Amino acid sequence: MAKVIVMPKLGLTMTEGTVSKWLKAEGDAVKEGEPLFEVETDKLTNTIEASASGTLLKIAVPAGGEAKCLDPVAVIGEPGEDVSALIGVIPAAGAAAPAPAAPAAAAPAASAPARAPGERVLASPAAKKLARELGIDLALVPGTGPKGRVTEDDVKNFKSAPPPAPPAPPAEPAVKASPLAAKVAADIGLDLKDVPAHGRVLAADILAAVQKGGSAPAEEAPREETVPMSGMRKAIARNMLNSHMTSPTVTFNLGIDMTELKRLREQLKGEEIKVSYTDILVKVVAVALTEFPLLNCSVEDNKIIYKHYVNMGVAVALDNGLVVPNIPDADKKSLTEISAEVKELAKLAREGGLPMDRLKGGTFTITNLGMYGIESFTPIINQPEVAILGVNTMEDKVVVVDGEICVRPIMNLSLTADHRVVDGSVAAQFLQRVKKLMEKPALLLA
Repeated sequence: MAKVIVMPKLGLTMTEGTVSKWLKAEGDAVKEGEPLFEVETDKLTNTIEASASGTLLKIAVPAGGEAKCLDPVAVIGEPGEDVSALIGVIPAAGAAAPAPAAPAAAAPAASAPARAPGERVLASPAAKKLARELGIDLALVPGTGPKGRVTEDDVKNFKSAPPPAPPAPPAEPAVKASPLAAKVAADIGLDLKDVPAHGRVLAADILAAVQKGGSAPAEEAPREETVPMSGMRKAIARNMLNSHMTSPTVTFNLGIDMTELKRLREQLKGEEIKVSYTDILVKVVAVALTEFPLLNCSVEDNKIIYKHYVNMGVAVALDNGLVVPNIPDADKKSLTEISAEVKELAKLAREGGLPMDRLKGGTFTITNLGMYGIESFTPIINQPEVAILGVNTMEDKVVVVDGEICVRPIMNLSLTADHRVVDGSVAAQFLQRVKKLMEKPALLLA
């Protein structure tokens, strides 16, 4: 018996999905548990396995198409089985569209005189009055009354008749060309009308035209292209707009002297412990958040929800968008544990294998654009969080330290905070604490 395959619901917030790719074609044999198609949601791409064995009889939603959760996307059954009652009548791929119905015959144009010149026109008073109002010459109106008398309906019908079609313009005389010239022009995409010639166009005329222009006229590339948003891009657009409309934000920028952190990183590398600056920032910020709980809360209606845990989100850029997996209880984990999780989450995100529980429940987000040389930017809050930290590039800059001019590696941090709950003084104190922990990392052991 045929089985309907539906769009799966891959999370509580998922309402629809996009079939990004079919791994089987109609008519292919399918085994239960075998990869059948890929679904792109607002967060990631998942491979969906077949829930039955048989033949893929019908694909209801083609690659690139969208469907609401639990709506039919395909049918698996026995070869030749009638599935129209299960999924509705779906035209086969590539089937010709039904021919449009022939248009209704147009009423004949009433432009020719309905009677001989000078012949008396018999018409009812109502017909004459209507003809005067409409500016119609009664001599042109065929009469259907007794003895050809023109009635009021005859005038109405004459007025509604379509005007005669304008005469077709005279056909443009074809360009005369030799058979060889016509073939050469067709091969290089050259319009014979554009070739200067004395009389008939010859192959030599085409050669001269090409040499004069440098090359045959190339087909102009389209100036615009319209591409529908992917499911992930639509979700990003919706979430960013929602964040912008929800939170009145302020962004605070602060420079950090990275001298000690660079030294710490080199020391760890000497012990074959490889950590990135993002890994270190996750640890530093997680510690600071336990001291500034307002930066780690969320807002619901007129209530502030304090989180007594730190689920640190780390933004990961993909080819088609951005995801923010989070590290649960980051404040309780060691630097090496955090580093291992960041690497694993980034790998899973790029392979499309992130578990859904890592994409929800975050309390704070770090997003790093430093590798692109960005000096400052305004990150957008990942709702329902109330703050996000942007990491910028690290540059050697001339600074004054203890009254002496020197060169130090400086990194800018950009903190965007929701001003509904985070006042400027609180945000500034939080950034100062992050700065102190980064410039004196030994304090992390205190």
